[in-house]
Amino acid sequence: MPQRLAIAYPNPELLHTAIASRLLIEIGDRIATQHRADIALTGGTDGNAVLRHIASNPLNEAVDWSCVHLWWGDERFVPADSDDRNAKQAREAWFGDLVSQGLLPESHIHEMPADQRKPQEIAVANPEENDHLLDQAANTYQQELIRELGDNPAFDVAMFGVGPDGHFASLFPDFPQVVINDPDVFVTGVSDSPKMPPLRLSLTVPFIRRSRKLWILASSPRKAPAVRSALSSVNNPHVPSSFASGTQETLWLLDEEAAASTL
Repeated sequence: MPQRLAIAYPNPELLHTAIASRLLIEIGDRIATQHRADIALTGGTDGNAVLRHIASNPLNEAVDWSCVHLWWGDERFVPADSDDRNAKQAREAWFGDLVSQGLLPESHIHEMPADQRKPQEIAVANPEENDHLLDQAANTYQQELIRELGDNPAFDVAMFGVGPDGHFASLFPDFPQVVINDPDVFVTGVSDSPKMPPLRLSLTVPFIRRSRKLWILASSPRKAPAVRSALSSVNNPHVPSSFASGTQETLWLLDEEAAASTL
């Protein structure tokens, strides 16, 4: 496991600005060397703020977006037009304009599957049906990863937020999905998330750890206990984000309040 490095910025605004610039530079470097960049986005307060800062960053215009592919580390298993969808929020915050301008091909946006059922069908569904659909959706995304990235797929950069409970992606404390260790299982369903909505899809720890560079984002004092717990332990099922690691780089990008008890 590469060393985990924590970097703190004075406030959330500077944190989000710095991450946006860091990501745009990283994408440019990847394109220059391998003519393609595969990036996993994250939702939540920090993730969406970073995307808005990317949209307004001058470096946004310097990237050849035809070489970029966008992925997600987790997603809410709800209808595609739901405001809960991380992909919908990201499109509205940032890359929708790139698509509308013809700069980013729609085929390069790899959203996790959405729930295709009608609201009344979702309301009356039993747990077995939900689990079956989640399994199908997880397999669909896994096959897309393999189809696009080969038999040993990995992201160039994967970004994740961290919750006050220490979760990342949709891997929650002491849930069985946290300790999936089969390297051939890339994506899993979560049917009883403690955060709404309850049905979710998530990358597994073994697949997340394939990422070349992995960045964990956190701001606000309410995240400080989770950050401290994650950085003071490794592979702790009580603190899922303690499993976070990239093959080349693992960064915790924080504001000073989130980092208060760690630096």
